[in-house]
Amino acid sequence: MNRHLLVIEDDPRIADFLSRGLTAEGYAVDIATTGPDGLARVRAGDFRLVILDLMLPGLGGLELCQTLRAEGCQVPILMLTAMDGAENKVRGLRLGADDYLTKPFDFEELLARLVALQRRGREQRIDATTLQVADLVFDREKMQVSRAGRPVALTAKELAFLELLMSAPGRLFSRERILSNVWGVNIDPLTNIVDVYVRRLRAKIDEGNPLPLLKTVRGLGYRLDDSPA
Repeated sequence: MNRHLLVIEDDPRIADFLSRGLTAEGYAVDIATTGPDGLARVRAGDFRLVILDLMLPGLGGLELCQTLRAEGCQVPILMLTAMDGAENKVRGLRLGADDYLTKPFDFEELLARLVALQRRGREQRIDATTLQVADLVFDREKMQVSRAGRPVALTAKELAFLELLMSAPGRLFSRERILSNVWGVNIDPLTNIVDVYVRRLRAKIDEGNPLPLLKTVRGLGYRLDDSPA
């Protein structure tokens, strides 16, 4: 299996940390320290996955990602950024990123996300920018959601939450994983914000539909799929 990764990161400490850690896990790692260099390497190389920082000299990570997707490149992209907030995540996902991790990050979580990205595939997508579970459709390019053909109005946080669940239908996401992905590492782990947003999403995507998609696994977390409740 191809285990060749490209890390596009201009901070030498982070780049070295990732190179050493990922090499120890059996990956072959290339490093690019500027946006233009990273873009050229992706175009010329055969990478299994790209780890992409947002703040890069010469060409920003968002622009780099947008350029690659416009050229038809579908290599999975994991974005790294020190900028927290749903707006940044939503914009990155809209431009074609597959996942998003906020600095500082836990290396074990990074590894888990790399494995998930490599395993995930694209079978749940109608095309490169669309996720679908049953009759629930998420257009990642337009950041629009519909259920049974009817538009569903969601906030930026709700979009980020739903995108996480739809990225791996049937997968169980713990409250801690949801908090980290959607709200960042600085959120109070005792907050009930996840439960609040689950109720909001259920009201918007499941209420009035015969098949509930958003499931609770008591004491463990949440998943989204079309299996019987």
